[in-house]
Amino acid sequence: MDMQPTIRSEIEKQLREKGYTLSKLGELTGINSGNLSEILNGNPPRAITIRQLDAIAAAFGYQPGWLYELYPEECATHERVSRPRVIPYLVRCAELGRKDLIEQVVAVLMENPKNVSILFAVGEQLYEAGKRKESTLFYRLVIDNEKDNHSDRYLISQYRLFRASLGTDVEENWKAVIRFEPYRNRLPEGYRLDGLLQLANTCYALKKWEYVFKFANELQKLSTLVYRNELRKRKSKRAREALNTERHLVVYYGQGYLMKGLALENLGRYEEARQCVEEYADLSWFEPLDEIGKKEVEKFRLRAVANRYTLDMLMGKTDILPDYIDFLSENPKEILPGLITIIKSANQYNFTVDHILRQFSEHIKHFEEQQDAIKISERLQFRYQLAVYLIKKGNILEGLDHTVMCINLSDATRDYDSFKRCVALFWVYRQHATDQQKVTFQDVTIRGVIDIEKDFALSDSVTRDS
Repeated sequence: MDMQPTIRSEIEKQLREKGYTLSKLGELTGINSGNLSEILNGNPPRAITIRQLDAIAAAFGYQPGWLYELYPEECATHERVSRPRVIPYLVRCAELGRKDLIEQVVAVLMENPKNVSILFAVGEQLYEAGKRKESTLFYRLVIDNEKDNHSDRYLISQYRLFRASLGTDVEENWKAVIRFEPYRNRLPEGYRLDGLLQLANTCYALKKWEYVFKFANELQKLSTLVYRNELRKRKSKRAREALNTERHLVVYYGQGYLMKGLALENLGRYEEARQCVEEYADLSWFEPLDEIGKKEVEKFRLRAVANRYTLDMLMGKTDILPDYIDFLSENPKEILPGLITIIKSANQYNFTVDHILRQFSEHIKHFEEQQDAIKISERLQFRYQLAVYLIKKGNILEGLDHTVMCINLSDATRDYDSFKRCVALFWVYRQHATDQQKVTFQDVTIRGVIDIEKDFALSDSVTRDS
């Protein structure tokens, strides 16, 4: 009867075929030959780490993942689970996309509910290493298997899953907000600050202004409370636990007011928005301020200048336009949102901005390079306002070109509100469109209909078969 292969029998087989001694294998892998001997010949044999297995695979000319299907015997059996070995193994399986092996090991781990801590540790390692997509499986497993849904582990998993789920798909981002929202106020304090900041930022990109206001208002109140508590801790001589946040505390305080002001601005409540601007315009009083904190305070000062200009323009105070242009020229990061404001104001108050578009033409060419959710949302707003501006000027063909760009971008990101608005604009002026513009318009708008028909066809087929 043939013996089942093991990691050790396979390594020994390769040693024979390659004609390697343990000393030679040690040279190729960087593993001490004595340790290799204990791994292969010890009684009981020394456990092999996943890093050592990867090094041995490379020495024999195999790709990473060689013999991974045999490794559970080293780290997770029904009799014994080795935390120091199973965590790195699951991390490597996730990195290599071996979901089959992950499922096999998880089935063993979940025989003991306490092992949910291992799944959480794997998720955290992947998340901290920047492998957020790979981490989501483990956070979902924690959420599904953690019995105490008030535990920090459960709540942090909800937060991490929210962060890892965010991308450029508007529908998916909104679903992520809905899933995470109920847990935001149950998180540990530092995570609460981060969670509220991300909720406000995400809803800003989604143009959900009432939600931006709600989360920003909560952030402003929480950061104020935390700041006061931190000041009291500093005055106390007792040992204090450090606040665990991703950003400097001044960021949460300033962003609470900034995002609240942006929400009010987009709701047309300009005077209230201006009051918020004054709250973050000068945060030099905030303490303590290290070099990072001082840089953040300067960023808020610049944003306050920009947002004062924005509010003035939206309220029709167009005499400040030359100063606003000078400010944008000196602060290139403000050009995209600044041009949205200027063109929107031009559309509302009927003045010409052709010279401004020419002045920033080189910057406009690079807008498409910006791919995060907020910048994509701003690009959509810019293209739409520019399309309206050009059409109002009588330059309808160029305006429809920008409208088609908006339709394509909103379709790609599943921003259905923007999609409907841009389709409506094109439809009003469709008789002026070129044949190519009409073809492009039809291709994009009909694409969604075809997908829906496919879904119905599949559903109908299932119904008939059953």
